[in-house]
Order: sequence, then C-alpha cells, then structure tokens
Amino acid sequence: MAPLSAQTDALSENHFVAGKLDDVADLLDKQNASLFRVRAYRDAASYLRGLSHPVRLDYERGGKRGLDELPTIGQSIAATIAEIFDTGRSSLLDRLRGAADPEKVLQTVPMIGPALAHQIHDQLGIETLEALEAAAHDGRLANIKGFGPRRVEGLRHSLSDMLARRRPRHVSADQQRPPVAEILAVDQIYRSTLDQLPTIKPRRFNPSGETQLPILHTERDGWQFTALFSNSPAAHRFGKNRDWVVIYFERTDQPEGQVTVVTEQKGTLEGKRVIRGQEVACKSHYATQQTGQQTYDET
Repeated sequence: MAPLSAQTDALSENHFVAGKLDDVADLLDKQNASLFRVRAYRDAASYLRGLSHPVRLDYERGGKRGLDELPTIGQSIAATIAEIFDTGRSSLLDRLRGAADPEKVLQTVPMIGPALAHQIHDQLGIETLEALEAAAHDGRLANIKGFGPRRVEGLRHSLSDMLARRRPRHVSADQQRPPVAEILAVDQIYRSTLDQLPTIKPRRFNPSGETQLPILHTERDGWQFTALFSNSPAAHRFGKNRDWVVIYFERTDQPEGQVTVVTEQKGTLEGKRVIRGQEVACKSHYATQQTGQQTYDET
C-alpha cells in the first residue's frame, strides 16, 4: 500500500482535474451552452472530488474506457480528463477561454516541431490531434511540403498510439461525424446570429485585447456543437477571419471532432458554404436540396 502522503498527493490530483471540469462548466454556462452540457461537467467534477481513490489509476489501468465506465463520466468528459493526464492541459478549456494555441497541441506529436506545426495549422486550419489524424487519412496532410508517404504513414501510427486510450469502444464509420446538413445548419445559425452571441477575447491576433470573437454552443440531434470564426494565421492573412467557421462536435459516445466551413471560391459550388475535406458530400447535399425544391415547385 502506498504511503499516506503519496495517497494524499494522488487524491489531490482528483481535485485538480475536478477544478478544470468546473472551469469548463462555468465558461459553458456563461456562453449559453445547454444546461445538460453544463450539468454534465459539474456532476463529473463533484464525483471526482468525492472519489476515494486516484482517478489516474482508472486511466492507467483501462485507458479512456476505464474513465468512461465511472459514474457520471461520459466519453467526451473522459477524453477531457485523459488529455489533462497526458498533457497537463485541456484544449477545450483553452478554447473557451480564448487562449487556445493549436500549434502547441500539434507539437506533442513526434516528428512535428514548431515550424511544421505552424505550417499544418496555417495551411489546413487543424487544431486538434483528432483532426490531424483525419487529415493524415483523407489525403490533406500529403499536400503539406515535407510529408511524403512514409512520413504520413509514420504519423498515422504515432497518432494511433497517442489517441488509442482516448477512443470510444465501438464507433462505426458512419458515426465519425454528424451529417453534412447538420454541420451546415450550425454554420448558418452561427453566421446569422452573431450579434446575439456571447463573445470571447482571443489572445492570438488581438493586439487591442478586445472581447471580439462570437462563440455559439448548440445541440442538434444528440450532437453538441461549438462554432466560432477561425483565428488561424491563414484566415487573417487571406482576410477570411470572418468567413471561415471552425465547428467542433461531440456526443456522449464520441470524442470531439473538428471541421472548417468556408465559402467556396471556384467550381460548381462557387459561393456556397462547404466543409473542407467533404466537398463531394457537400455537392451531393446541395444537389439533393435543389432536387427537393424543384419537386416542391412542380407540385
């Protein structure tokens, strides 16, 4: 049995993590997120404070599944706790505070230093390890200079190992992302209600220190969404920081994912809102919409 002092120190980590979850709940509450989502983080924090053993043991023994099986801890909150244990920080909390630094997140991956992290974030707008993994599989990462087939494959393996303990137990391919129509609907809601939304004060690209970035939290069909304008170097360089919308999504049985919605500048979708990396699906979505409208007009 561990010495009493060691047990006390380990249990104090429960309170540290609980404090982070309470901080998430407070910010979600201030930013008008659903009461269900706010309460979920508060309940999880309360549970950790009352736990009689170090919650880190559950993570070390069973990974994210070990956390997810605890009362009040769903998969999305388990992923937040896992990230705190792995990195000492929470990207969700940083984002809600306006203090996110995606490039530091990317640098936690072997083979990715400051310059490459900047390039990936700048060119692809990637802000999470899950989004980086998706880009490694869908071909976008191969478009970054210096990423040949071997390097991409090596990165896939590294990310697979890093994220293995955070993954849900049973996720089929069609559960990976919300439907295109739902994502585009969230994008539309965000852009049409900007003057009604709470704002945060981003630390990056904000020399005046203004509270200027609108943020939306909403729930649709069991998915929790957070939407805000991109604050990436590329968005500012190309004057798209009020066009590109980054949308994060999660649900209780699914870790967080991320997409970016932009206004297409060329081709058959020119002028329409499209999801980067899902242009084909967006084209099908708009074609279905048009067919439905034609049928309605004919009747």
